[in-house]
Amino acid sequence: MSSVRLTAGGRVDRARPLRFTFDGIAYEGLAGDTLASALLANGMGIVARGVDTGRPRGIMAAGVEDPGALIQVDGPTASEPMLRATAVELVDGLVARGLPGRGRLVLGDTGRFDKRFVHCDVLVVGGGPAGVAATLAAGRTGARVILAEQDTELGGALLGTSGETIDGGPALDWVTASEAQLDAQPETRMLLRSTVTGIYDHGCAIIAQRFVAGPTEGRIWHVRAQRIVLATGALERPIVFRDNDRPGIMLAGAARSYLARYGVRVGTRAVVFATHDDALAAARDLATAGVEIAHVADARTGARVSGTEADADGRLAAVLVDGERVDADLLLVSGGWNPTVQLWTHTRGTVRFDATIGGFVPDQPAGPITAVGAITGAFALAECVTGGLEAGATAAHLAGWGDGARPTAPAVTAAPVGIIGTLWSVEPTDGDDGSHHYVDLERESPLSELRRAVGAGLGSIEHVKRFTTIGTASDQGKTSGVASSAIAASLMGQEVGTVGVTTFRPPYTPVSFAALAGRDRGDLFDPVRVTPIHDRHVAAGAVFEDVGQWKRARFYRRAGEPMDQAVSRECVAARTAVGLFDGSTLGKIDIQGPDAGWLLDRLYTNTFSTLKVGSCRYGLMCKLDGMVFDDGVTSRLTDDRFHMTTTTGGAASVLDHIEEWLQTEWPLLRVRATSVTEQWAVVGLVGPRSRDVLAALAPDLDVANDAFPFMTWREATVAGLSARVYRISFSGELAYEVNVATWDGPALWEAAMAAGVTFGITPYGTEAMHVLRAEKGYPIIGQETDGSVTPHDLGMGRMASTRKWSIGSRSWTRSDTARPDRKQLVGLLPVDPTELMPEGAQIVDAPDLAPPMAMQGHVTSSYRSDALGRTFALALVRGGQARIGETVYLPLPDRTVAATITSSVLFDPEGSRRDG
Repeated sequence: MSSVRLTAGGRVDRARPLRFTFDGIAYEGLAGDTLASALLANGMGIVARGVDTGRPRGIMAAGVEDPGALIQVDGPTASEPMLRATAVELVDGLVARGLPGRGRLVLGDTGRFDKRFVHCDVLVVGGGPAGVAATLAAGRTGARVILAEQDTELGGALLGTSGETIDGGPALDWVTASEAQLDAQPETRMLLRSTVTGIYDHGCAIIAQRFVAGPTEGRIWHVRAQRIVLATGALERPIVFRDNDRPGIMLAGAARSYLARYGVRVGTRAVVFATHDDALAAARDLATAGVEIAHVADARTGARVSGTEADADGRLAAVLVDGERVDADLLLVSGGWNPTVQLWTHTRGTVRFDATIGGFVPDQPAGPITAVGAITGAFALAECVTGGLEAGATAAHLAGWGDGARPTAPAVTAAPVGIIGTLWSVEPTDGDDGSHHYVDLERESPLSELRRAVGAGLGSIEHVKRFTTIGTASDQGKTSGVASSAIAASLMGQEVGTVGVTTFRPPYTPVSFAALAGRDRGDLFDPVRVTPIHDRHVAAGAVFEDVGQWKRARFYRRAGEPMDQAVSRECVAARTAVGLFDGSTLGKIDIQGPDAGWLLDRLYTNTFSTLKVGSCRYGLMCKLDGMVFDDGVTSRLTDDRFHMTTTTGGAASVLDHIEEWLQTEWPLLRVRATSVTEQWAVVGLVGPRSRDVLAALAPDLDVANDAFPFMTWREATVAGLSARVYRISFSGELAYEVNVATWDGPALWEAAMAAGVTFGITPYGTEAMHVLRAEKGYPIIGQETDGSVTPHDLGMGRMASTRKWSIGSRSWTRSDTARPDRKQLVGLLPVDPTELMPEGAQIVDAPDLAPPMAMQGHVTSSYRSDALGRTFALALVRGGQARIGETVYLPLPDRTVAATITSSVLFDPEGSRRDG
């Protein structure tokens, strides 16, 4: 295809040349170009390659529907793959390259994107004549209106045509005047370069906006609208025939658009193959610009294009028309239009087949959505403008503005649409199997695959889609979806409307992950939470890990010390002297009200209403299915007030769980739950000398065992600070958790370090914490559990009270939860005491590994223990609590490990160290 830039015409600015590079070669375009129009203006016929065959791909369309012109934009700081040359705005210095159907992500910075959240009365999608008219009408009522248009300017299909008039002047002059009026409407906002990628329930829409700087900068708008008006227009569709993928084959409307909008004449000698008069009008425009029209094949008269021939480079050289070979470098194709109903269906709005246009149009809406213009099959310009005015006024009225009266419509003149014929595919002849009749050009899925799918008995178009992959590429079948349904219907002997179309899903056009993330990348990807004592951990050489959103000290490294050695040192200190631990991240919930005890009895598997003031109790919490959801210690502060602790990662979920039951099931309970996680800093003193350190910090507190026993709490002054001191333990050692106001946390930590010097105090992190608790068989909810573990499976059946009802308790009587062969928590001791079993390793019964092997369980936690002098693990094993002493095997990639099942409590099973 030989294409050139004309010396006049179009909407480009010839006084503003722009330089760009494509496939390493420098070119020049004009302001107002897309990359596609600039490439065509430079005579580029081949821009990409097929994903599987490597066949050359040219430019077939002029918008986001193009299935072949895939490119990647590269820049000094950002790269964006899988873009369409037809939708990339040309900017000075653009660097791009063609793609073989797939892109490549580039590590590092991937652009600059933002997010914005807005509300409006009316959202209008589409800036063509119908959308502009709807926005004018809605905005005049005073309603807050947003108009989103994916192009760089308003006008829609008018930008690529000529001859239409509105109010006695060129139609685009009306668009320009209307844009000025929209600018003057104080509550109207126009978003150009903005694609509505999805519409969701309750008037929610997502808009991906590109900035002028290029495709690697933009903004994601989250819009909540009372009413939505879809003026999304229609997309021209091709016809399927042999070798219909060659560069030089172009939609007739696209060729007309390149001429009228960009001043680019595509081709020198053309064949026209179409089913309607508008394509013939496009041919006349091209002929006026100097393109020789060699042949017109009007499908309505029975004319057919049976195939094409290519030159040595793979570009179009000839067209086979009704058995005649016609030399041509351009083939204009048009099979009619497909209304752009994708957004309509996103909220499950239904569509119906309109035989008069051969396309699917909106039927029943789902949500506050109205369709107007070409999306409804009304292709006449006058219908688009008058319908838009009515839709905009009505939408504003339904949103609470105006009386819904339609403004006076302007006078419109345009060529009649004419009769639209229907032709989906030209049947292969002479034994041709249809393997080169491409239905989906991006996927390179041919007619032969459709035949195979239907021949295999697939009767659902959804199944056919997945068998053939038609419509699954990044263009989501914009030019192939309806054709594939129609061809499949013909093969099945059914009507197109009966077969229907496949489900359209967001996004309407691809959206990069960088755009979706916006600034939420790197350290900003998720909120970072640190404890009040964080700076002291940094100064002490802590290595941190992410626990939920919290940064927690994993271990404290001394110079040249590996992690294993540091963890061992910390564990030894906690077992033999005193360890210092920052427990501030624990979830903390204040439960207040006369019915607080009743509520806790239902939330926990065990009883809390009988707990005495000043006492603490460990509790398990389940969901309705009877599976363990969370655990923690709850303390009674007064008769009607409790202090609940949860796991670090489960704090938000537990509070949500409580609120759900309070608001939906027990709204009359006199109780309130409030998160106080951030209110308290918690410093744990752990080990046989922890009592000595606490005595030094709180001389007025009686820390004797009888005065301050295990599972009680006291108010005290600690290091001169008001505090609550809880004697609870997650290590199996004598331990205290000192809670002070958040801002007092650093002072308490420093005071504890100073007071503990004499006793060998050592700060320890989460890794040592895990070793200590696992030696005692204390489970971590979410590590020893996976949503399928009951209290009985954990060996905590005694905590599952049978004398009261609690959430999930009824599920424990189900036959499945009462099975003796359920996976149960046990300990594992490898036969080789130095073997560290990997967490997640599968457990089987036999060492020979002969298939099939029945999986008996898996390792949940695995550590080295100085207290035990060996490695050990916790595991969930089928019927494990009755299999103590048995040997099981762990098949690993390079070896098989033998291990003995033992009790989950491996250290100080009597609890004497904790209680003394």
